[in-house]
Amino acid sequence: MNFNNLKSWPFEEAKRLNQRNILKVKDVCIFQTGYGPSGLPHIGTFAEVLRTSMVIKAFKKISNKKTNLIVFSDDMDGLRKIPENIPNKDKIKEHLNKSLSNIPDPFEKYSSFSEHNNQKLNEFLDRFEFVYNFKSATDMYKSGFFNKGLTKILENYESIRNLILPTLGKERRKTYSPFLPICKKTGKVLEVKIENIDLLRNEIEYICPITKKITSCSTLNGNCKLQWKVDWAMRWFVLKVDYEMNGKDLIESFQLSSKINKIIGGVPPNNLTYELFLDQKGEKISKSVGNGISVDEWLEFSTKESLELFMFQTPKRAKKLFFDVIPKTTDEYIKFKASYHTQNDEEKLNNPLWFINEKNTENLPDGLSFNMILNLASVCNADNSDILWEFIKSYHPKTKKNENKFLSKLLELGVTYYKKFILPNKNYRLASDKEKKAFKKLLEELKLISQRSSAQEIQNLIYKIGKDFEFLNLRDWFGAFYEVILGQKEGPRLGSFVRFYGLDNTIKLIEEKLTD
Repeated sequence: MNFNNLKSWPFEEAKRLNQRNILKVKDVCIFQTGYGPSGLPHIGTFAEVLRTSMVIKAFKKISNKKTNLIVFSDDMDGLRKIPENIPNKDKIKEHLNKSLSNIPDPFEKYSSFSEHNNQKLNEFLDRFEFVYNFKSATDMYKSGFFNKGLTKILENYESIRNLILPTLGKERRKTYSPFLPICKKTGKVLEVKIENIDLLRNEIEYICPITKKITSCSTLNGNCKLQWKVDWAMRWFVLKVDYEMNGKDLIESFQLSSKINKIIGGVPPNNLTYELFLDQKGEKISKSVGNGISVDEWLEFSTKESLELFMFQTPKRAKKLFFDVIPKTTDEYIKFKASYHTQNDEEKLNNPLWFINEKNTENLPDGLSFNMILNLASVCNADNSDILWEFIKSYHPKTKKNENKFLSKLLELGVTYYKKFILPNKNYRLASDKEKKAFKKLLEELKLISQRSSAQEIQNLIYKIGKDFEFLNLRDWFGAFYEVILGQKEGPRLGSFVRFYGLDNTIKLIEEKLTD
């Protein structure tokens, strides 16, 4: 197979990664994603691990090298502010500036705040069957695993400091150091000026904020924490990371960490910069604020695969991530799913479904979409999916509920979405005189055509009536059907809707709305 014909972004990333010189002398390609456990894992966490896993899948297709995905928790970082979405805030306040692994769990379930959030992260990732290796900053610092990297940072202390100082404000420059000593008295992560460094003993000296005296501190074995940009560079060096994504807000940080990594003798990883998710107000989604839509909220209204498709699509473009994108994304997933199993091998590799769930072969009946399900639920005020099954069976008599789990799931999700978002916002309007005449003509024609008329034949009929009544923009005619008959601003392809809902039911529905 000619891999040059594979154009999706994960394959483009994989092909670029496969050209990485240092990989020629390595047996394993190392991928990394980072997690800051000051907040619970959220949809951004999911997106980064999922997208990285997609690159791994593409890489394994074009390369024989083994892969390892490290999910790294920066749980030794100091807590600078109290997250808004946690209980017992008052109990946490006195522990500000301590390492997250040295702060009590506000949820009162684990020994520390970071242990709680790390556990939630692992549960979160395991639920989606990601293949990864979890690493804790606290464990790796305190065990001495990072000592080699910490020694390299100390040996290049001035070079690194001189690189970073121009990026800081005037006041911060006075005290900046790559090393943040952990106070033995308070356990706090200190941002203090380093007075002296001792390369032979791997120690630093600083003035203790409490005693006001010079205090010495080892830089090894968890006695110090690195500033995070330096920490990032050191991790790449020690863990030999080959690939890591980051959000657009970290472009400059990645560039700076890459320079630090080179100073200590490393090779910075390949990188993809992705755009950020925005909430319904157009603001950045934040794990500490807890705004935007969560993974569980998405899964309440659609499938896991539709969420994965949303994450796959255009990672370099900022996207609003809220409930109104769910129907469109679900239908896009249905479309890719329908085409996948008729495609040749190369076409399949260019289909997003290859990265999502290519083993599920069940497709929906022709003409049925998630938006169609929502509209069927709307016109019959569905309280559950049973009534929708009656319409499905009338259109596709051989379709059986117990043999179509995917369809059953979509019908249930559609009813849930309808009751939450469509029902409260239904708003019917009266038809204009011109629209009334057109609807009456439509009724006449629907009563004359065969019950076996196809969706396309019905669509052509509705289209012709719109032309005959000289609607300048046929969208106005179709829009009238949506607003007058369905009580909503947008709707389905009407030929398919009438075919699924049934001619007799549609006739009755139009007559009822015209006489209301």
